[in-house]
Amino acid sequence: MKDEEIEEILQRGSRIPQQVEPALLKRIAESIHPSLRPVRPLPPPWVLTCGLILICAAVALAGAERTGFNGIANLGPWARVLIFATLSILGWMAGRALVAELIPGDRHRFSPHVLLTIVCLTLLGVFALLFRDYRSDHFISAGSACLLAGSLVAIPAGLLSWLLLRRGFAVNPVAAGLVGGALAGVSGVTMLELQCANFQALHVLVWHTGVIPVCAGAGALLGSAFRATAHLRRDT
Repeated sequence: MKDEEIEEILQRGSRIPQQVEPALLKRIAESIHPSLRPVRPLPPPWVLTCGLILICAAVALAGAERTGFNGIANLGPWARVLIFATLSILGWMAGRALVAELIPGDRHRFSPHVLLTIVCLTLLGVFALLFRDYRSDHFISAGSACLLAGSLVAIPAGLLSWLLLRRGFAVNPVAAGLVGGALAGVSGVTMLELQCANFQALHVLVWHTGVIPVCAGAGALLGSAFRATAHLRRDT
């Protein structure tokens, strides 16, 4: 092949394609225009995060109100400050991460699994520092009751959080479900710390902290089911 032929091929490939007729563009615009509706922008991420924190705190208080505030009443001042300050910080981290999952293109500071690990390890560290009674009276019966109570409180916290963020879009439903479950789990643990007066270290370390991974796993399963349903609808 000669140089002239190669040059001619390159010139043909670089030619500007024929422009679309204005009449065709006008017809396309007219067909799309009736379906267009103005979209109300989402509030800033910090506003949404504050809303999530308020929801989780309100649900935790409402849950503890039914059974009493024996837990916080029997904690010392230092323990109260450390536990609830930690839960507030972890709730903010999880809430901000959930907002990021439901706003495409928003910044993700941690992956969902790293966030879950941070939340669980932080709680374990705080509880291990504060509670030193390693007896295990009624370990299974008392512990499973707290795990169930914390998980049940997490359900309304998760539902109300979803209602607040329902106009968002989860690019990865599994990740969003895991983070949302972890946030709801923080609400459940907060309720337990308000009402549970069982300060045995193993009880708090295993059963109270266990609410977080249980709720996060449930959220991830719901996200997986949602994604599978969406794929099924798209295929049909």
